[in-house]
Amino acid sequence: MQQLTAENYLLGMDIGTTNMKANIMDEHGNIAASASAPNRLIFPGPNMAEQDPDLWWNNAVSIFRDITEQAGEEIVKRIRGICISSQTVTLLPVDKNGEPLRNAMIWMDSRSREELNQIIETIGFDRYVSIIGAQPDVGFLASKLLWFRIHEPELFARTEKILQTSSYINFKLTGKMTMDLDQAGRSQCLNITTGRWSDEVARAVGADLNRLLPTPSEVTDVIGEVTREAAAVTGLAEGIPVIAGASDAMASMYATGLNRLGEAGESSGTTSLIFVGCDHPTPTNLPLVTKPCPVSDMPYIFDAPITASGASLKWYLDQLGAPEKQYAEKNNINVFSHLNAVAEKVPAGSNGVLYFPYLMGERAPLWNSYAKGMLIGMSMDTTREDILRSVFEGTSYSIRHVIETIREAGGVANSLRITGGGAKSHTWSKIKASVLRMPVYILDERSGDVPFGDTLIAGYAVGVFTHLTDQINKMIRIREVIEPVEEWAKVYDERYPYFLEMYRHLDQDLYRYEKTLKAGQTTL
Repeated sequence: MQQLTAENYLLGMDIGTTNMKANIMDEHGNIAASASAPNRLIFPGPNMAEQDPDLWWNNAVSIFRDITEQAGEEIVKRIRGICISSQTVTLLPVDKNGEPLRNAMIWMDSRSREELNQIIETIGFDRYVSIIGAQPDVGFLASKLLWFRIHEPELFARTEKILQTSSYINFKLTGKMTMDLDQAGRSQCLNITTGRWSDEVARAVGADLNRLLPTPSEVTDVIGEVTREAAAVTGLAEGIPVIAGASDAMASMYATGLNRLGEAGESSGTTSLIFVGCDHPTPTNLPLVTKPCPVSDMPYIFDAPITASGASLKWYLDQLGAPEKQYAEKNNINVFSHLNAVAEKVPAGSNGVLYFPYLMGERAPLWNSYAKGMLIGMSMDTTREDILRSVFEGTSYSIRHVIETIREAGGVANSLRITGGGAKSHTWSKIKASVLRMPVYILDERSGDVPFGDTLIAGYAVGVFTHLTDQINKMIRIREVIEPVEEWAKVYDERYPYFLEMYRHLDQDLYRYEKTLKAGQTTL
């Protein structure tokens, strides 16, 4: 049980793809309690990625009970607000009682490629882009909705609402079916000009979006309070205000402490989210576009998702990393620390090996669900260690590709703040600094934690914090600054153009190859 240190406390929770975590924080930024639980991915078929919403809720209950017991009754009574963020965008259909009708189709699910093409053909590419303010992609909601209507019509007919990951937990806490405006804007169903569900997208999908999707709430709106039933299950106090919340992307932006032009951020986990500020809005027909930003000194923000950064390292460990796992276990050391040491010994450039981290297609800045992961440049003397280093380098090249695309659109990036699991890899951060030719700032564990961003949102929403930018400046702390290694940077400047050109040359061939595999053909 924690000692009472403040009058006001806040609760933030993030529901990530592979992990859920929550903090109780006081108004000064001190963590009173923290807990986490793993999520489980389900792959029922090719290009399919789902999760069980009952596991989300069971994990949430376990975490709530854990942190309320850690904090103690006096602190729990002083929790002024709860904010939950999550992975996005998700299709979770629920019936009129809020019961899930199937597993949730999460952002990784790309089974609806043909449906996306159908939507684009119906609306027209340029018109669709102008409506949604982004590049159409299979990871978002519109194509999943069309797939659901076509392939599971009986469940579709029983659907009362489509919820997001965080809004499902909000429903279990409050009894209210809602959706925050941040995730609504990422759904590719919202007309960004009007802020309402698009009639044109609704016609293309063949669904009444105004009935199926909750009316979007502002991120800082109070959508309800913890019910008596939810309080009894979770250990929370009845009546705590619950905030609409946001995507993990927005909560990550707050957690990185970005507050002035020139600062870029990366939330580095299974995926990476790149943030770069801009002083003006950009046209909607660019590969990456700005969104309004609530931070006063950064009026607009580029928010770019990279699909398989940390996932690439996991792929290496799962498929090639048995010797590293065995060595780490035998010597009782962290396997990721061992990977750092191994990769550090390989020369910059990975002895000629280039890794393309498109294991699940790619979002920013390619928006290409047909892109494939590749290793190019191997020879008879290529080692596992070379491949490991190339994974660190290839994912870093992807970040450079995003940031250069953003700069071409008017964004400003002179330094990079890294948070999340990827920030723990010193070698990776040093490679990123060298690939980007900019200093990398590693934040302390609290500052870089996504639930920390949620607590900032909650505090602002309920009036504990009156000025968000001032609060960010007070609370965010830099733990280490990593400068580029000039010898590495020279190598990366030489190799990076080949990284871009090889992908561009192979793009159409990869598309044709994917279609051939799908059709079961034996020749191109």
